[in-house]
Amino acid sequence: MNDAARHYDIVIAGGGMIGTSLAIALAPLGLNVAVVEAVARQGAGQPSFDERSTALSRSTQRMFEAMGLWDEIVAASTPIRSIHVSDKGRFGFSHIDAEEQGVEALGYVVINRVLGAVLQKAMAALVSVDELCPARIVDVDLAPEAAQVAVDTDGTRQTITCDLLVAADGANSQVRAMMGIEAVKSEYGQRAIIGNLLPETAPGQRAFERFTSQGPLAVLPVADSRAAFIWTVSEGDAERVLALDDETFLAELQGEFGYRLGEFSRVGKRASYPLVLSKALRLTATRSVLVGNAAHGLHPVSAQGFNLGMRDVAALCDCIADTVRDTSGFDSGNTELLERYARWRRSDQKKLVRFTDSLVKLFGSTRRPLRTLRNIGMLGFDLVPGVRSTFAKHTMGLAGRLPRLSRGVPLK
Repeated sequence: MNDAARHYDIVIAGGGMIGTSLAIALAPLGLNVAVVEAVARQGAGQPSFDERSTALSRSTQRMFEAMGLWDEIVAASTPIRSIHVSDKGRFGFSHIDAEEQGVEALGYVVINRVLGAVLQKAMAALVSVDELCPARIVDVDLAPEAAQVAVDTDGTRQTITCDLLVAADGANSQVRAMMGIEAVKSEYGQRAIIGNLLPETAPGQRAFERFTSQGPLAVLPVADSRAAFIWTVSEGDAERVLALDDETFLAELQGEFGYRLGEFSRVGKRASYPLVLSKALRLTATRSVLVGNAAHGLHPVSAQGFNLGMRDVAALCDCIADTVRDTSGFDSGNTELLERYARWRRSDQKKLVRFTDSLVKLFGSTRRPLRTLRNIGMLGFDLVPGVRSTFAKHTMGLAGRLPRLSRGVPLK
């Protein structure tokens, strides 16, 4: 171990929305934290804080309330007070309403750029957090006494050490591989095409989840009467769809969605990404842990990927806070803490992976037994006891045991 290296309680690999949120959430504990982010904050290639929209679940809302950030976030967000669920070409639809669930909103939609600005401002004000950006972790040595991390900044290499290394650098996490943790991936054979458009009728505070033959299509309300869309198409058709002119693109999207919001117009810049289910084989290694997409990558159906990652953050903060309170010689990377985190998160992650994967396979299959289930799917959604409530709980991120931040309770 390099005696001259600067030592931190926690080093976070990845300064996107999950990594930055973790740094802010840890602040009340008074720990010495470093965040290492490879892409410059204002760089054109910064993927975390762009024009895409993110649906924040009820549990994520409570987290930001406990962190003191919600007032600023909600001022630039659009509430979702109802979700309309339908299956193209089949009878029936279902509504999930906030009033029925006893909440003021099922969730909120915010533009990533806006959320990112709030998070960056909050992190910049923390004297306990050092941000190394743009910088890249190029080597990791996990030893029982500490983790040693080699960081490259514009060709200059430095070594820092920490009690705990957190990989929050996404589904293709390089730091996860350096930890010696493998991930299994399963391709859906689909791509998500995302963007914004202007509907004839403002969405108001309604979100839509539409199941089609190629995959789910989500339409979310955003500011200025616009709507954000996440359109799942087959991998083989994605390039053709992306190459369409605006008028033809909107016509095809309209054909999949219908006219619940009138005619679509003025589509913005489109982007796409492949849909892959990824699961890390384990969540921890010596003095290291995975959160967010580094631990699990979900299909975007029901918009739960970011929210699941935020519950990772909340659970890790809970485990660390309890260790700070219960031990005199605090060590954020001790084996017992990491094992407790892994036990806690494994159930929630498996449950949500199964939930989203089952929805995709049920509503996307052409096999006769699953087609039969699909034909009664919307009817069952409303009539089978507990189905709609279960979907709503998953949507709001309120299923299972929740950490204190996810319940709106500050760490201190």
